[in-house]
Amino acid sequence: MTPPTGTLRTGEPASARLGTLAEEGATGALSTETGIVYLAAGHVVHVESAVTPDLGDLLTHSGALAADGWWEAIDQAGRRCRVGRQLVDSGHLAAGALELCHLGALFDAAYFVLAHDGPALRFRPGAAHWLGAVRSVPVDTVLRESRRRRELLHRIWPEPSVDRAPLARVPGPDAADLPVRRGRTLAQVDGVRTAAQIATALACRTFHTLVELRRLAAAGLVTPVAPLVPIPTSAPAPASAPATVSAEPGPSPRPAAPDEPDTALLRRLLHALEAL
Repeated sequence: MTPPTGTLRTGEPASARLGTLAEEGATGALSTETGIVYLAAGHVVHVESAVTPDLGDLLTHSGALAADGWWEAIDQAGRRCRVGRQLVDSGHLAAGALELCHLGALFDAAYFVLAHDGPALRFRPGAAHWLGAVRSVPVDTVLRESRRRRELLHRIWPEPSVDRAPLARVPGPDAADLPVRRGRTLAQVDGVRTAAQIATALACRTFHTLVELRRLAAAGLVTPVAPLVPIPTSAPAPASAPATVSAEPGPSPRPAAPDEPDTALLRRLLHALEAL
């Protein structure tokens, strides 16, 4: 017997649950440990993940859209879940440019949410993303593309920690000796940034950045930063609560003035790298 739409079997893989929701023509949001997939009439309309740049980052960092135009659209249409439509109607962005960037962000996030097929956590029937309808994609297409990307990245370099950990450079050829895109990517590796942060800095889709980072790792030029081992104390601090995906996601907050670099953190990272 098939459970009701809002119910999940314990440990049910996200891909299996998405297949069932597609067959049912469901509308709502499926949460996993790494992100949320939004559906409308059984098709994927948006995917978001905390480890990929969101659509606003891609549009504004690339220069396709001024930051003021992005926040204006959110202020005016976010509550009505029509931010995408507002961007086009206001003349801030052409419909084709919005669709292209949206699909890139959707498949980027879907790789992290679905490629390793973790368990589905919760389905909220009727939930809609604040971006609104831009372009829907069949569930089978999203799953197939996520698998293709995982297999391609595995062939380049089989260690997936490159995708999420802070990355550090390993002494080797100068960036000028590398292909242009790979050299630009290597120049952003600083021992602190993750692949998603590097993609944001380059105004580039995450998958393209991952391809270059895995190639750099395969060439021995980039390595994940090992986590720092905490120094024991007489009274250890209580463990913090595990990070979870927000049940009610919304647009990222307006950016504040950039913070000064945490020099103490950078110094500890440098010492850890030197020790390695």
